[in-house]
Amino acid sequence: MLARRYGLWALIGVLGLVAVLPLPDFWITQLNYIGLYSLVGLGLVLLTGVAGLTSFGQAAFVGIGAYTTAWLTLNTGMSPWLTLFVGLAITGVSALIVAGITLRMSGHYLPLATIAWGLSLYYLMGNLDALGKYDGLLGIKGLTVLGWDVGQGRGFFVLSWSVVVLAAVAILHLLDSRAGRAMRSMRGGTQMAEAMGINTLRYKIIVFVIAALLASISGWLFAHFQHSVNPSPFGLKMGIEYLFMTVVGGVGHVWGAITGALLTKLLEDHLQVLLPQLIGTSGSYETIVFGIILVLTLKFLPNGLWSLVDRHMPKPQRAMDWAQALPLSTRTKPEQGELVLDVQAIRKTFGGLVAVNDISFQIKAGQIVGLIGPNGAGKSTTFNLITGLLSLTSGQVVFRGKTISGQRSREIASQGMSRTFQHVKMIPDMSVLENVALGAHLRGDKGVVSAMTRLNKDEERQLFKEAQTQLERIGMGAYLHEQAGNLAMGPQRLMEIARALCGDPALLLLDEPAAGLRHKEKQALAAVLRQLQGEGMSLLLVEHDMDLVMDVCDHLVVMEFGTLLTQGTPTEIQESPAVRAAYLGTEH
Repeated sequence: MLARRYGLWALIGVLGLVAVLPLPDFWITQLNYIGLYSLVGLGLVLLTGVAGLTSFGQAAFVGIGAYTTAWLTLNTGMSPWLTLFVGLAITGVSALIVAGITLRMSGHYLPLATIAWGLSLYYLMGNLDALGKYDGLLGIKGLTVLGWDVGQGRGFFVLSWSVVVLAAVAILHLLDSRAGRAMRSMRGGTQMAEAMGINTLRYKIIVFVIAALLASISGWLFAHFQHSVNPSPFGLKMGIEYLFMTVVGGVGHVWGAITGALLTKLLEDHLQVLLPQLIGTSGSYETIVFGIILVLTLKFLPNGLWSLVDRHMPKPQRAMDWAQALPLSTRTKPEQGELVLDVQAIRKTFGGLVAVNDISFQIKAGQIVGLIGPNGAGKSTTFNLITGLLSLTSGQVVFRGKTISGQRSREIASQGMSRTFQHVKMIPDMSVLENVALGAHLRGDKGVVSAMTRLNKDEERQLFKEAQTQLERIGMGAYLHEQAGNLAMGPQRLMEIARALCGDPALLLLDEPAAGLRHKEKQALAAVLRQLQGEGMSLLLVEHDMDLVMDVCDHLVVMEFGTLLTQGTPTEIQESPAVRAAYLGTEH
């Protein structure tokens, strides 16, 4: 993320040159349109590239900003600068309503819902007499700043691109923060994010609203640049074009939005002239070319054109300026031997299938309990019932004296239960340090506005100090600045443990932490588990590696076909005929 800020200084330098060079008015006008498109694209970077949400309705939010200022300035004489805030308010309320309905959907339903929203607003604009129907509103006055008429040339260029730069800086700050890491964690699914205590629906709504507000600002600028508005620029076609620009430029990159807007606008203008000359007849042939470009981009450059630049940019390490940061507050830990987890006859059915049938066991403070059994025994289902990823059919789970049955995984996490996953879940393009800091999400409270304005610096230092402490605690201090996706399986699993420890848990749940590890990596894992136990940590371990289980566990719970087969010490389990039969079968 820090490396991407080099693009900021490069952009500011280029814009400064453009502002003073004697470029023809045509090119200044083109750059003004590119700036307006870039604002919408920056919102889509957050919405689609970061949060993984697809929207074809951004043009509708552009229309709200444009029509609000057009109607108010023409009918009430209100200052355009006041209409900006009115438009943002209307857009914000509209986005909250649309987000509250559509973001609960998944798969193809979300983009279909945004298409319906875009079409609805387009036809509403085109059929209201007050908005001039399809002819629109004319005679909108231009913008003035301290008595200076911005106009449609260089003055507007400076204003519009200043807004683009400020928006880009704010988004860069946001993505490099506690809130930004929460947003980035949602792209690969919500299970990991919710387990870290992140309210994913809330963050999806926040991202949706931010993207809508940026689109509204673009519409406000557009109305005063054009001096007129009509429904055409705010229809579904333009909504698709905005998404096209961002994907081609690089939907996962802030500077990809600007790159895509620049290339698309310039290419569109040239193709509209060139293609009719080549073909010998007029038509919207540039749309065909854009379709081909999009397919080729998705095939050969799925991360967009900017990814070619980003991979060659220097990537400096984060300045480790948190040595003097205050430690995060910690929760009260259970006393040695205190009952931490009490699983009482939990049951889970899927239709007629009983996956977990009346399982009961307990974990005391400072104890490592292993949950074992053959494949299909119901171990992972039991694990997910305890952590809230699945709902109980019957029974209850009591954690530190409080019933947590029926609570969401993020609510359980907030009470001091942290977990890892059978298949490592991480954000590959973030550093190890950032991935681990995500585990401390619940221990911070700074939000989006604080992140964008950099008022969260002290808390960020605290979070990174905690992440470094936990990485060093398990022997991964040398990996702080390594990109998480570059790690081998062993370090990835240790990184997940460090991330879970950042939540300051009273109980740590590890789902097959030794899966895929080599012998020496398993030895390192066993050493970490013993170290955590020595520090008073309670652990629940789901594992197939019997050597590791017998080596580190104090108590074992054995499952078979969703039922409790037996439980006891490792020695008792090893000597149990029933366990041997479950694993090895019986001789007839």
